[in-house]
Amino acid sequence: MKHDSRRRPLVVGEGRISGYLSITLGVLSTLAVLCFLFPDALTTPELRAGYDLGWMRVFLGVGMVFSAGFGVLTFVLGRQRHLGALGLLLTGLAFWLGGTGVQVGPRYTAPGYIGLDWFILDLLGSALIFVLIEKIVPREPGQPVLRPDFWHDARYFVFNHLTIGIFIFIGHVMMPRLFAWSINADLQAWFRDLPGIVQFAVILFLADLVEYAIHRTMHEVPWLWRIHAVHHSAEHMDWLAGSRLHVLEPLVTRALVMLPAFVLGAEPGPLLCYVIFAGFQAGLIHANVGLRFGLLEYVFTTPRYHHWHHASDREAVDVNYAAHLPIIDRLFGTHHLPSRRWPDRYGVIGEPLPKGMVRQFLYPFRRRAT
Repeated sequence: MKHDSRRRPLVVGEGRISGYLSITLGVLSTLAVLCFLFPDALTTPELRAGYDLGWMRVFLGVGMVFSAGFGVLTFVLGRQRHLGALGLLLTGLAFWLGGTGVQVGPRYTAPGYIGLDWFILDLLGSALIFVLIEKIVPREPGQPVLRPDFWHDARYFVFNHLTIGIFIFIGHVMMPRLFAWSINADLQAWFRDLPGIVQFAVILFLADLVEYAIHRTMHEVPWLWRIHAVHHSAEHMDWLAGSRLHVLEPLVTRALVMLPAFVLGAEPGPLLCYVIFAGFQAGLIHANVGLRFGLLEYVFTTPRYHHWHHASDREAVDVNYAAHLPIIDRLFGTHHLPSRRWPDRYGVIGEPLPKGMVRQFLYPFRRRAT
């Protein structure tokens, strides 16, 4: 039987680490050049408005140099030359398309967009931060970066990021139309006069309150649980496991959690701080991180707290719904954080879910065996 090298732990000097890095950076460099060429179709308007093109070209150049360097290193090591060749080919493609000298393409009104820029930035940021933390203070020291189902969750990561335009359209276009009746000018003016840190705290609490309600409903309504069970089917926790989401879940959740900020008319600064904080925390609480947070465990959701939510231990069923603030679980009687203990295992209890994105997408709609 042919051995799948993707399932083996990464070994320094073997060539797979440098090869994968070369390919990854080569792909991201090529996608970045395409973002320059087709900004309206491939980039997120909210992010595009804040770009410094000079710095973007510097980052692109650094990515291309490292992609080529890792590709050459793979050839020097001599054991995974096909990976190095692919990485160098992708770097060459990015250079051929324009490289750091690529000009911004013509502007036009696009009916929609694919968030390639958000995908590039989040992948680089998440991988650099969380893989490093997971190696320094791991919860499971023996868990490799390419743990079982890594590539399965990586496909979810790509899909959910490339469809971000749909989620933002729902949140920024459809929600205002549906909830325009809730706008009160005096309330919004009062809220905008509050200090930015207070606006951030209020948005954080109210967004988590909405997410708690949605999250708990998904656990307690059988049909909705079959959608949410896709997320809970992960049996190994790391920063990538949080990306395993049935497409219908973020389609609803990401729009509704922003509703309080829309109704209150939050200023862009506090709102951006919330988005950044929520994104970072989403990766951290799923990460394979064994760091103890002391008193902060009682203030913010941490890896140990959220790992108990994903546990398949009987004591952990339907607890710890809060995404940001454990006090919300305390208010509603669903708080569970045993002293110093971590769960024994993760995943759903009972019938395992099928493997593969398409099968898991269809899973909630399958007729259950009687």
